[in-house]
Amino acid sequence: MWLFVAFLAVPLIEIALFVQVGGAIGLFPTLAIVIVTAILGTYLVRAQGFTALANLRQSFSQLSDPTEHLAHGAMILFAGALLLTPGFFTDAVGFALLMPPVRLAIINYAKTRVHVQGFQTMGDGNSMHFRARTGKDDVIDGEFMDIDVDIDTESGKKPTHPPSGWTKH
Repeated sequence: MWLFVAFLAVPLIEIALFVQVGGAIGLFPTLAIVIVTAILGTYLVRAQGFTALANLRQSFSQLSDPTEHLAHGAMILFAGALLLTPGFFTDAVGFALLMPPVRLAIINYAKTRVHVQGFQTMGDGNSMHFRARTGKDDVIDGEFMDIDVDIDTESGKKPTHPPSGWTKH
């Protein structure tokens, strides 16, 4: 229901703002503002996106928790979509999401709503074992293993025949 309200309310707000701003300053200045905010927003999203990506890579290389950096990246991506959408309301929300204190406040609010007790990674470079505990006594357990594509998984040997064209190997 909230999504329906958002899809209904946002265009109505944008139309009302276009009429009000266009009536106050004219058509061409209004269009110029929309174009300038899209260009400025693209520049800011690109700069902050590179920073967020560098922070994410650093958290991966240090094997630290990447969730906050992923959240920052997702909000920067969403801000970029809002800034490319023509309108004053979407631009205001997009520019607000580009401010790190606003993103941090949203992340801190989300942290109060979501609770994860623990997260562990174990294993070598080829096989990993993940175990995450939720607030209840449920355990989500899974394993994965990197498999060489040139080796048949059932026999453990390389195939001796050429691909048939009917399968993907």
